[in-house]
Amino acid sequence: MKIFSAAQTRLLDQATIQEQRLTSAQLMERAAGAFVEWFFGRLGPDEAGEILVLCGPGNNGGDGLAAARMLHQAGYAARVALLPAEQHSIDWQHNRQRLPAAVPVAEISASQLPDILPGTVVIDALFGTGLSRPLTGLAAAVVAHLNERRARAVAVDIPSGLLADAPQPDPTAPVVRAQHTVSFELPKLAFLLPQNAKFVGAWHVLNIGLSEPFIAATETPWRYTDAAAMAGALPARAKFGHKGTFGHALLLAGSRGKIGAAVLAAGACLRGGVGLLTARVPGCGYDIFQTSVPEAMCLADPHPDVISELPDLRPYQAVGMGPGLGQDAASLAVLRQLLEAALATSATRPHPLPLVIDADALNLLGQHRELLARLPENTVLTPHPKEFERLTEPAHDDYHRLALLRDFARQHRCLVVLKGAYTCLATPAGELHFNSSGNPGLATGGSGDVLTGLLLALRADARLSAFEAVRLGVYAHGRAGDLAAAETGQAGLVAGDVVRFIGPALRELVAEPAF
Repeated sequence: MKIFSAAQTRLLDQATIQEQRLTSAQLMERAAGAFVEWFFGRLGPDEAGEILVLCGPGNNGGDGLAAARMLHQAGYAARVALLPAEQHSIDWQHNRQRLPAAVPVAEISASQLPDILPGTVVIDALFGTGLSRPLTGLAAAVVAHLNERRARAVAVDIPSGLLADAPQPDPTAPVVRAQHTVSFELPKLAFLLPQNAKFVGAWHVLNIGLSEPFIAATETPWRYTDAAAMAGALPARAKFGHKGTFGHALLLAGSRGKIGAAVLAAGACLRGGVGLLTARVPGCGYDIFQTSVPEAMCLADPHPDVISELPDLRPYQAVGMGPGLGQDAASLAVLRQLLEAALATSATRPHPLPLVIDADALNLLGQHRELLARLPENTVLTPHPKEFERLTEPAHDDYHRLALLRDFARQHRCLVVLKGAYTCLATPAGELHFNSSGNPGLATGGSGDVLTGLLLALRADARLSAFEAVRLGVYAHGRAGDLAAAETGQAGLVAGDVVRFIGPALRELVAEPAF
């Protein structure tokens, strides 16, 4: 699913009007109808009580006026408060005229702000995506008043005061703090960033039949990966497939006190469908690993506490390094050797040996940034925000972090998985793919190790391109977390639970035979 800028969204509306021979008022009616249908599914008239609809002077206010009319016609007690303005949009005027006289209407003034009791349902239709500056004056006062009243706020399209695709010019200016944001056709970039969560609340995207040709033809660097996008993403296994068909992976993981990370990553790799797995662990971890993961082969490092030697890479189709690794000088030397050896394999392979780098291996890269120039093309890096900061620089805000992420992936020709609530995959082509699966239960120790093991399995699978493997792995990891949380609850979720549900998550994504 594509994510458009505010400007592209306006063009999408215009393209729909022209293509479908609509008036703008008819398209507004369609959007308002979808909004109230969503609302009906959430609250009945008795549960909602008296509903206050705050309407600005533009088309977002027009949406609010149309919604107020439809709510009234459906038996809800709706009242409207209008933000005064010298000019109103044509569609606002159209819907103001259509508002039944029985719906109470008041004009807002500085001395007469709307009465809002705690728990009142308030529909925010003050300003939409056309807003390009911070709220000031009476508009700012109304929003601040709404936020103070602890109402049940529902934003139409986007919370008033929030920019759709850029940081707030004035972080102190008020923005509606909605419990729900109901948008149309495509999500907004603002919905996916941590700094906006307190404004957006739970967001919902409703289909209102906007122009599919325009959406298909319009380029954007932002994508949203949902269940529909991932349906059939994993090729079905051939009947005569064998271990070699699905790849032999090498995992370099663990140090004294952190062998559990190697065990979790290995378990995820095996559940991710790898044909064969060999793990290199420090000497102290040999017995633990062999007992915990009998399906994997184990190479004990001569050093008792850390990984100090790199095995021969010729048998392997992908290598993962980092979980529980530690930052010993010997392990840094192994990382250097791995990068050089992976590049050297280009002479005997059509592509460089696929690498997945995580955790302390990322921290070592951050401490020795000269190594970034040696990353083979399509290397997968899986940092959380702090690890990414060590690779680049501190970000001013979430939008700046996305810019750093995009530039980094393009500069180093790698795939970067920036982990978070909407994990963002950056590609060498400059695309940013936000993931839809997962839940806060994944914020637990070892969850990243599980992701690394799963990505390693999928990178060893020659049937998938680098991008396909990583996007699939990120989504399946989140989906496994969702399936696990359904059993354990989010608070009770541990990384081992995610490993158990990787198989069921992948099963949902297998391509069905066409005939």
